Amino acid sequence: MPIDKITPSVTEAVQGVKDGMTIMISGFGFAGVPNDLIHGVLDSGAKDLTVISNNAGTGTEGLAALVGSGRVTRIICSYPRSKGSDLFDARYAAGEIELELVPQGTLSERMRAAGAGIGGFFTPTGAGTELAAGKETRMIDGREYVLEAPLRADMALVQAQEADRWGNLLYRKAARNFGPVMAMAADLTVVQVKRIVALGEMDPEAVVTPGIFVDRVVHIDNNREWDI
Repeated sequence: MPIDKITPSVTEAVQGVKDGMTIMISGFGFAGVPNDLIHGVLDSGAKDLTVISNNAGTGTEGLAALVGSGRVTRIICSYPRSKGSDLFDARYAAGEIELELVPQGTLSERMRAAGAGIGGFFTPTGAGTELAAGKETRMIDGREYVLEAPLRADMALVQAQEADRWGNLLYRKAARNFGPVMAMAADLTVVQVKRIVALGEMDPEAVVTPGIFVDRVVHIDNNREWDI
């Protein structure tokens, strides 16, 4: 049977999402956020979720809507209080959501470590601050380093520009951001794309995320700009 990872709907693309799951969500500000997939998770009714993302959602759509719904009990991110993060701010002030703050480069490297099968890494970022509390530290060449653990997820929701039926992905400009490392670090990777192309149409040297890391693809062309 030929490999075909294209799913006909968002509902089928996020099928299997359950209470208590850890979900990675790509995006940097408004760029590369898979809003349609996020709303699919919202419609599923899944709750007690842990979300890993760069931001905590802005405005009232996508991740902000998921956070505002009360379905997210914990979020791991770098910039929770960006412009328009009112829904997160309200829930955090009320003690209704737990926050793990991770420096942006460390966040990306923790996900990359999970995808590469690395057991952890030492970084000077955060050493000597509250972010290092409870973590192993080590002096290397006279400088203090902090041991950071790999960051994995049950599911990753990613946005890309193009895909073929094997799941090979191309991204567009800043919308690429965390998509590639998240696709590698999750048990199930679901991608929304603006274009589906035929096998062989992509330049193999230009493929950013090989299909081996992608489980499901759904075509979403909502005429919205997906990059900055």
